[in-house]
Amino acid sequence: MISTDDVTLGDHSDTREPAGSAIVMFDERGTVVAWTRAAEQLVGYTAGDVVGRSAALILPSSAGAPSISAFIEECRARHGWWGTTAVRHRDGRTLDVSLRMSMVSGQDGAVRWLASVADVGSLSGEAMTGSVRESLLTRAPIGIVVRDRQLRCTWVNDTTESHDGIRRERRLGRRLTEVWPGAKAEALEAVMEQVLRSGATTVHEFRRWLPTGPRREHTFAGSFFCLQGADGQTLGVCTISVDVTETRRARERLAILSQAGARLGSSLDAMRTSQELADLAVPLLADYAAVDLEPSIPFGEGPPAHFGPTGERPPAFRRAGLASIHQGIPESPWALGEPVPLPPASPFTDVLRTGSSHLQPVLDAAPGTWTDQEPALARTIHENGMHSLMVVPIRAQRTLLGMAVFIRTEDPVPFQEFDLLLAEELVTRAALALDNARQYAREQTAALALQRNLLPHRLRGGAAVEAASRYLPADAHSGVGGDWFDVIPLSGARVALVVGDVVGHGINAAATMGRLRTAVHTLAHMELPPDELLAHLDDTVQRLAEEDADAPDQPNAVVGATCLYAVYDPVTRRCTMARAGHPPPAIIDPQGRVTFPDLPTGSPLGIGLGVPFEAVELELPEGSLLALYTDGLIESRDHDIDQGMHRLGAALAQPDRPLEELCTRATESRPGQAPSDDVTLLLVRTRSLRPTQVASWTLPDDQRAVRTARHRAADQLAEWGLEGLVDSTQLIVSELVTNAVRHSTGPIVLRLIRHQVLTCEVFDADVGSPRVRRARAVDENGRGLFLVAQLSRRWGARWVSGGKVVWAEEDPTGTPTHAGVTCAAH
Repeated sequence: MISTDDVTLGDHSDTREPAGSAIVMFDERGTVVAWTRAAEQLVGYTAGDVVGRSAALILPSSAGAPSISAFIEECRARHGWWGTTAVRHRDGRTLDVSLRMSMVSGQDGAVRWLASVADVGSLSGEAMTGSVRESLLTRAPIGIVVRDRQLRCTWVNDTTESHDGIRRERRLGRRLTEVWPGAKAEALEAVMEQVLRSGATTVHEFRRWLPTGPRREHTFAGSFFCLQGADGQTLGVCTISVDVTETRRARERLAILSQAGARLGSSLDAMRTSQELADLAVPLLADYAAVDLEPSIPFGEGPPAHFGPTGERPPAFRRAGLASIHQGIPESPWALGEPVPLPPASPFTDVLRTGSSHLQPVLDAAPGTWTDQEPALARTIHENGMHSLMVVPIRAQRTLLGMAVFIRTEDPVPFQEFDLLLAEELVTRAALALDNARQYAREQTAALALQRNLLPHRLRGGAAVEAASRYLPADAHSGVGGDWFDVIPLSGARVALVVGDVVGHGINAAATMGRLRTAVHTLAHMELPPDELLAHLDDTVQRLAEEDADAPDQPNAVVGATCLYAVYDPVTRRCTMARAGHPPPAIIDPQGRVTFPDLPTGSPLGIGLGVPFEAVELELPEGSLLALYTDGLIESRDHDIDQGMHRLGAALAQPDRPLEELCTRATESRPGQAPSDDVTLLLVRTRSLRPTQVASWTLPDDQRAVRTARHRAADQLAEWGLEGLVDSTQLIVSELVTNAVRHSTGPIVLRLIRHQVLTCEVFDADVGSPRVRRARAVDENGRGLFLVAQLSRRWGARWVSGGKVVWAEEDPTGTPTHAGVTCAAH
């Protein structure tokens, strides 16, 4: 029997005649008893020409038999006939045709023969696209029912009963609605009545639920032909149906795979790819699908986990994809991103252990099964009607990436082998995309980790500035870039402020950034002014580019960088800056007025134009805010740089707010789109030293300068309460001033600066470079700078207008490190 509530008519019908195909009905003697319009179009004879006459009129060779009667007997012996033959057209031409003869039975055992004919020359293209027409002309089983004008069944073949379960005796003499009551049968009868009125052939696809067979729901394609008698009047309607369940499912599988090729791997995001896999599977393959990834896969953190022997509880996977035909996905206790524990001794752990898929057509959560150890999971299976299960491992390059779970709840048909084949094909395609995403995530994670390790972990502004920063890597498509920033303490309480941007993205750009940052540190400690430092850095970038170009394993050579370098002096509140193709800084005074100073642009580093860089010196009020940034902060796809600079200035126009808050305001003021370049921001608020923290004296250019310097230094240290540093400082001052008197002419200036450290500076007009020498026992000179180096935390020299400054720093909270050396010097 068949269900009367689950027949679905196809959404479309084709009222055109099938090109090149025709239906003809014969009796047992080979006499034509019914004709169709398609037959007339094929051979040119009307119904009046052939009905009541022998088929020899159109079948001259009788399909290889000596007579029509003999041919009919051959068909009976074979239970039908299929092959090629020739028919005679009305105009005398002979047509090669494909012919299929099918026997139908009526009341009292009467027999008729239905001939399906198609021109061999038209079997390609449109003529063979329909499943019905293909079945008519092959040996695939087809159901045939012939009805009279009142739609009562008069003839039927044996195959029809296997299609719908209705016996011949119950069907003959009755309408469809009498043996299959319901709205869907009425709809099919309406189609037949339309065919009787129009004489045209109609094709429909519909579904029936059968009580037997591995798949109860079957899809049928049916063609409805109008049969004509000798006078051309309508005799009835012939319905020919073919089970296209597997054909339909094959089309669905091809559609899924086609979508998979277009959708899977559209991004390099493992979570998104996993969700795409789940969405593809539901509802065409499963009612519920989940994709779980090994924990290291989504974020590229570390190698995939290794699983222990059977019996050990495996690590939790991470839920990365979910889809269900039910709203809210009640089948999954875990949301996206949550860890999913794997039950031991279950199909899931078997898949991990063997690497093979698991097909469980009937999912049984009854006592005595593997669900005994997981009562919560058993309850979920029962409450949601989960009755069929497939688990497919996600593998790529011998690495287990995760697993995909497919479950049926509403669809009563259990999963079968061909379902598993489709699932494995989908998962294989997804695995390639997930492996690409994993490798990309690992590279991005490594590049980001490298960049973060190369960037400063703590900004030390000392007495000169208060500093804060923000770094936002680019989106997943563009990847991490080569941005860097720095606050470098210099002598004399000064600081260097740096922001740079290496062209390109990825781990190569991050590595190049680290090399340039190191070079800037080295050049900064050489006390070079900003314009000279950029000139040396330009040479460094050109050398790096040449080295990378010569290396065959370096496809992404350094092609350039931009940089802004500034030096701020809290004693004078003056800031000297220069830039190499970099955006200008934003300066916000204490009243909130925003300016972007007009600095000479300079060419990007590594271009090799040979144009010198220019520095500009500005005096900044105490409490001024400087914003150094990369172009990712002000550029966007939809707005120009001027708009970005205006937006940045507006976000920073309240300089008294905390720097971290201002960093957040500045970076969140960008448009909502994902950044296509790294965003880097360095904010500093300037400080100044009080006059009482600086003492300076001009000394005579003779031996009196040494004694004067010693006394002035001792008095100043006593005033600052640093009596513990008097001895070491006097010795440092003596050596530095002695060298200035000995090697220079002109004024000598001694300056003491008290900030986090005590700095002693001696200016003279000599431009020679001081250096430490190791004196021999018999030498009278050469020990001065060696003693300075022993007594100070660090020392050095910088060149200024008119000469140089030799400086040394001491820790004001400690005691002289080398007291013995100090006493011996005395």
